[in-house]
Amino acid sequence: MRKDIDAVAFDLDGTLYPNIEFYSRLIPFVLKEHKLLMAMGKARDVLRAEEHKGHFYDHQARIMAEILKDDPASIKDKTEKLIYRGWEPIFKKVRLYSYVHETLKGCKDAGLKIGLLSDFPLEQKIDYLGLDGYWDVVLCSEEVNHLKPDPAPFLRLSELFSVPPQRILYVGNSVSYDIMGAKGVGMKTALVKSVYKKMFSGKDGGADFVFTKYKQLYSYILG
Repeated sequence: MRKDIDAVAFDLDGTLYPNIEFYSRLIPFVLKEHKLLMAMGKARDVLRAEEHKGHFYDHQARIMAEILKDDPASIKDKTEKLIYRGWEPIFKKVRLYSYVHETLKGCKDAGLKIGLLSDFPLEQKIDYLGLDGYWDVVLCSEEVNHLKPDPAPFLRLSELFSVPPQRILYVGNSVSYDIMGAKGVGMKTALVKSVYKKMFSGKDGGADFVFTKYKQLYSYILG
């Protein structure tokens, strides 16, 4: 086992399961609510780019309401109902990457702390994906009013672990959000890429480890 880490944290969406597993099931929603979804995406780009204070969900709703020419309270309620809660049942049918359970169990059995850090709420997803029981820390970046790659959620993760950033390995699928954000606070990083992306995209953001199969990550951490 690696002697330079005390904790391993994971992004969830696109990291513990292939994005295609989720996106293919989201098509009916996208066709029906594409304006809401596009407004949320634009709002989150704004939130990542600017320094803001106050309640994350209220700020996000105000930006979306400006885009959609609607009332912020109505948009906040609609976003909660259709996106935050509406998407959750989809995860009942999503299949994890092969060897995820074995990797999490192996880390846990080795005495490493295990965590999740995502830009979206996690609790119900964990249940639907059959991932209960592994986690020492579960954190949504929205809870600290900043989205990845801002340092705040990564530093909060370190605090909750009671482990310095330099002793944490963060595993994600996004170079811009996961790898750059984690590296920015001094964490070690591992990037999961599809075979296609590994062949045709050389971008890895300087990740310490790049893998396509969780058996490779298992060996990297525990071998």
